[in-house]
Amino acid sequence: MVGMTPLLIGIILVGLGLAALLIARPSVTATRGGKILAFVTLFIFPALAGFTGTAEHLEFSKSTQFCLSCHVMDDYGKSLRADDRSFIPAVHFQNHLVPRDRACFTCHTDYAMYGDLRAKLRGLKHVYVYYLGTPPDPIKLYTPYQNRECLHCHLGARSFEEGATHTQEPGLLERVKLGQFSCLSSGCHNIVHDVKGLKDVKLWEGGGR
Repeated sequence: MVGMTPLLIGIILVGLGLAALLIARPSVTATRGGKILAFVTLFIFPALAGFTGTAEHLEFSKSTQFCLSCHVMDDYGKSLRADDRSFIPAVHFQNHLVPRDRACFTCHTDYAMYGDLRAKLRGLKHVYVYYLGTPPDPIKLYTPYQNRECLHCHLGARSFEEGATHTQEPGLLERVKLGQFSCLSSGCHNIVHDVKGLKDVKLWEGGGR
C-alpha cells in the first residue's frame, strides 16, 4: 500500500464492490442499466485504477524514500548526512538547498518533456538487475553528470554568478554555463557521494529521518 493514496484505494474498493455485486447477482446484467454497470465495472474502473495508479506511482517514485528503498542505495542515503561540507549532496540536503523529500529526483533528472518517462524505463532495467542480475559496484550514471542539473537551481543566483571561484578566471563562468567545464572538475565540486570514504566520515543526526 506504500505510495497508494486514498483516491486510488477508493477506486479499487468501489471497483471490487461492484464486481462482487455482479458475481452475486449476475441477473442484474439482463437490464440495460445492468449492462452499463457491468461495462463500467469491467472496463472503466480497471482503466481508471490503472491510470491513477501509474500517475501516483510516478509521483511517488520522485521521493527520496522511494530512491533509497533498495539496499544497494543505503550508503548513498547515508552520504546525504555526511557531516562534511566537501560532500556536495550532503550540503544541499542538510541546508534545504533541495527539498529533502525529493533530494535524489531534484539532482538526477533530465529536465526534458519526457525525462520522467526515460527515467522510469531505466528503472525497469534497475528492477531486472536487482532481482535477476548483479548490481554494479560502484553504481555509475548512464551518462556523465551534466552542468544543467546544477544550473537548474543555481543559474542566476548571486552566490553563483558572483562567486570568487567562478569569476577569478576570465571566461570560466561562461564555460560552466555552456557545459564546457564541468562543475565536478577536480578542485571544484568533485566530492559527491563518495560512498567508499563514507566509513571515515561522521554522520549528521539532525533533521529527522
